[in-house]
Amino acid sequence: MDLQKPLAYRVRPKSLDEFVGQEHVLGKDKLLYRTIKADRLSSIILWGPPGCGKTSLAKVISETTKYKFTRINAVTSGVSDIKNAITEASNPLLNPSGKCILFIDEIHRFNKLQQDALLPYVEDGTVILIGATTENPYFEVNKALISRSMVIKLEPLKKENIIQIIKNALKSEEGLGSYNIKISDETIEKIAEVSGGDVRTALNGLEVAVLTTKMNKEGIIEITNEIASESLNKKKAIFDKNGDSHYDNISAFIKSMRGSDADAAVFYLARALNGGEDPVFIARRIVIAAAEDVGLANPNALVIATSAMQAVTMVGMPEARIILSEAAIYVANSKKSNASYLAINKAIEDVSNKDTGEIPMHIRNAPASGMEEFGYGNGYKYPHDFPGHIVEQQYLPDKMVGTKYFVPDENVKDIE
Repeated sequence: MDLQKPLAYRVRPKSLDEFVGQEHVLGKDKLLYRTIKADRLSSIILWGPPGCGKTSLAKVISETTKYKFTRINAVTSGVSDIKNAITEASNPLLNPSGKCILFIDEIHRFNKLQQDALLPYVEDGTVILIGATTENPYFEVNKALISRSMVIKLEPLKKENIIQIIKNALKSEEGLGSYNIKISDETIEKIAEVSGGDVRTALNGLEVAVLTTKMNKEGIIEITNEIASESLNKKKAIFDKNGDSHYDNISAFIKSMRGSDADAAVFYLARALNGGEDPVFIARRIVIAAAEDVGLANPNALVIATSAMQAVTMVGMPEARIILSEAAIYVANSKKSNASYLAINKAIEDVSNKDTGEIPMHIRNAPASGMEEFGYGNGYKYPHDFPGHIVEQQYLPDKMVGTKYFVPDENVKDIE
């Protein structure tokens, strides 16, 4: 084992029995586990966040299978690399089995042409594809490849999984077993918690702590909470602002405001800001929630949300976080009504799909002299000339008379 390589690389599992975590797909009674053990694997797409074990699982499969294993990275590879792998797989001298497992890391980085180049070989079984991606493959990978593959969703590792991996690394000769290290369970738990489900972050932080800490007089390297904190970056951003989890987080943020849970709204707001989300984008979502979900139950919410968006634009981070928090909490705590949202949706559906008739002549515009002769504006009653500034007259086209779009609910009964 090359000790110059990163700790996370050195302590990767070599077999399924050494693999820690992802029990929902790798439990001994699960299909993927049984398929790998029986060496009957078909093409798969491993989808999950960084540091959850995608590459390690592919490596375990390579150690288990009898087929040739080739790894390429979509960032640095192209169609020629795919063709070279296929050529080697088809050469009976280099590969008697005639098949190979082709592991493509970050497969979402391949463009359509590069992904299409894989199809014939996946189709005829020459290649068993293992694609790894942090992005939603249903958006980023060709449907043709998806239809020929089993999509496996991997989750962020649980804290107890990372604790176990850290303890294994401290004992392992390939890991840090040759060092005389003293570290408490509390500190190990701290490292696991700050890693945010990314075991690579945890192991890299641990290795930095060990390699940069001097031995004491007894020859012991003691890793304290303070040393561990200094060796790790602040808690890892939970999602990539350009990735799939961006949509999950903003969805959770909006639904928390809609559901009147201010604490959850602030939590997802913090998550977004910690992940580098554009504060103006967040502000726009608050404005939309104020109109769509609060609506006429509290029209002031839209005023506050709009003012917040303007203030965020002028102030910027880090102070913008305060403005966003105030607006999100106000929207979350406001009474809710989607009557306006439902009204415009129904009206748009009608004008898009129905013959809605003509605008009544008496409310049409007559900007030029002589148009009155054709009935434009004739018979219009000016509401301000009548008691209460309202008067009965037809506004909807003949074909739409009697249609109700705005239906006040219990939170907007005073607006009829």
